Amino acid sequence: MTPPEHRTEPHPRTRPRVVVYGAGSIGCHLGGSLAATADVTLVGREDAMRVIDTEGVTLTGGGRPARHTPAGALRTATGPEAVAGADYVLVTVKSADTAGVARRMAAHLDPGTVVVSFQNGLRNAAVLTTALGGHAVLAGMVPYNVLRDGPGAFHQGSGGALMLDDRPQAADLVTALRAGGLPVQPRTDMREVQHAKLLMNLNNAINALSGLPLRDQLGERSYRACLALCQGEALAAFRAAGVRPARLGTIPAAWTPAVLRLPDALFRRLAGASLRIDAQARSSTWEDLRRGRPTEIDDLQGAVVALAARHGLPAPANSRLITLIRLMEAAGPEQARSWRGPDLLAEIAAPRR
Repeated sequence: MTPPEHRTEPHPRTRPRVVVYGAGSIGCHLGGSLAATADVTLVGREDAMRVIDTEGVTLTGGGRPARHTPAGALRTATGPEAVAGADYVLVTVKSADTAGVARRMAAHLDPGTVVVSFQNGLRNAAVLTTALGGHAVLAGMVPYNVLRDGPGAFHQGSGGALMLDDRPQAADLVTALRAGGLPVQPRTDMREVQHAKLLMNLNNAINALSGLPLRDQLGERSYRACLALCQGEALAAFRAAGVRPARLGTIPAAWTPAVLRLPDALFRRLAGASLRIDAQARSSTWEDLRRGRPTEIDDLQGAVVALAARHGLPAPANSRLITLIRLMEAAGPEQARSWRGPDLLAEIAAPRR
């Protein structure tokens, strides 16, 4: 792989220079979408960047025509020095890697570079702010799932608008994202948005354990009842912490556990939008387990368990799912078990001694 400083610039410098740090599925989706409107560098693992250098990036799904960015139209890099000169650094690494990435890139950031966390979990923007001192750090949220479905190919399986802090430093990035075909909502309530996204992401582990596509899994009442248990524990912890999650869809967050428990036919009538997911869509936790990578369970179910504990509340369903996912991580993809909905519900609802 050619170091970024030796690559020919593919675009005039008049466009924003964007570095995507953590070019996995979400990172390549964002970078590929921005390729027509910004000067993009993808930073990722050497083997993954070698594929991009050969195949380019192909994006499908999301209600948009397929688009291909050819090899050479995107810079690639594997180290933190690539952030030098960037206008924006979009951080898309797994939550467990955030602090380390921040330390590594801190010495290379220009004073005016804006860092944006497009990551799952509640704490990443704060971790970046602490590690990066005076740099502007914005919280962002990606509402849809993206899976790699071939060399350099990434499929968006559901819809929704990106969200990020409504601050002046975000203006050029918002313009570039919208010009690249991505809907964006600047928000003044990103703390509440992130808590609402966490409620949604509590399904990631359930989907991974089911072994089913998201649409099929969410179509079964027993799996939804598992999610309702997890969300009920999270909502109790949020109330104790004084947090009211943002309303991101047609149903208020506080009503969601009850809606999830409805019979399938009634659920489809009241919450059909949640099933408008294409047949390929699966959770990032499913993809991590399938590829033998660590999951983000500690920043999803783990965040709920930790917050509940701080307020003296139990979170047994979320705790049990952490255990089940860790067992699958340890077993490896070849030994992964697929749980039937009734069995999984009985497993996480059973009282523990």
